[in-house]
Amino acid sequence: MAALIQTPDLQKELASINPPLLIDVRLKDDFEEAHIPNAVSSCVFEVAFLERITAEKSQPIVVYGADSKSYESRTAAEKLSRAGYKNVSDYREGIRGWEDTGGSVTRNKPRQPDPQITDGRHDIDLKESFIEWSGRNLLNRHHGRIGFRSGSLTIAQGRLTGGEFVIDLKQIICFSLQGTDLHDVLIRHLKSDDFFDVERFPEARFLIRQTKHIEGATAGHPNLEITGELSLKDVSALITFLATAGVTSDGKGAAQAVLSFDRTQWNVIYGSARFFHRLGMHLVNDLIDLDMRIVTV
Repeated sequence: MAALIQTPDLQKELASINPPLLIDVRLKDDFEEAHIPNAVSSCVFEVAFLERITAEKSQPIVVYGADSKSYESRTAAEKLSRAGYKNVSDYREGIRGWEDTGGSVTRNKPRQPDPQITDGRHDIDLKESFIEWSGRNLLNRHHGRIGFRSGSLTIAQGRLTGGEFVIDLKQIICFSLQGTDLHDVLIRHLKSDDFFDVERFPEARFLIRQTKHIEGATAGHPNLEITGELSLKDVSALITFLATAGVTSDGKGAAQAVLSFDRTQWNVIYGSARFFHRLGMHLVNDLIDLDMRIVTV
């Protein structure tokens, strides 16, 4: 295991005749903004992290990241130790600890500010936005995709606060049967009055009625509770689910959610044991899983 090294000891080692290899394992733009003098950059989040280390296995190495609360230095130290490097130290106080004790830093260029999105209504990108669905019975599963006909997100004070979408049920496809004769059979079945009755109801609508932001949610974790009205076939009913919303690196609004909804609440009852007895092989689970991805233009 790697040893921990504190600031005074690191200062002494760096000032010695044979200083250790000092590796900044943060993102490249964080390194360029500020790093400990003579450190080299090798981001631990990249799969090529170990490949870029050219030191001898016995050479002293010190790794550091942002601060003691962030795990990148301990992750890097563990990777190096597992790869056979025998003299690895973890400067867990990181660049913040170094600066807090008066250590000098090298600055190359300021980091670019995080992308922002303007308040207001933003149309969705119909090519980048979609819903993937999964339907099951006890042993089998089919999954596919449904497209949007139109849609928008509403942003206020940089946060997603509303939106409305028209789902084009004519666009439904099944990935698991693509390239087989059964694909079109299933799609006709789903579009028929057994399921979504697409001839009479070619589209579904979803209107966001309320959003509740989850305070303290970290990036990559659901940060929004959405309640909206789903209009499917001849029924409109509320549904609540968790979502993750944010801004992409190029300033587009984006949201994604994974949820299950009970199709029988919208009069889609084919194969449901709540309404039919002795279905045999025609049993279909009531819950349909949806994986939604929304990106604005």
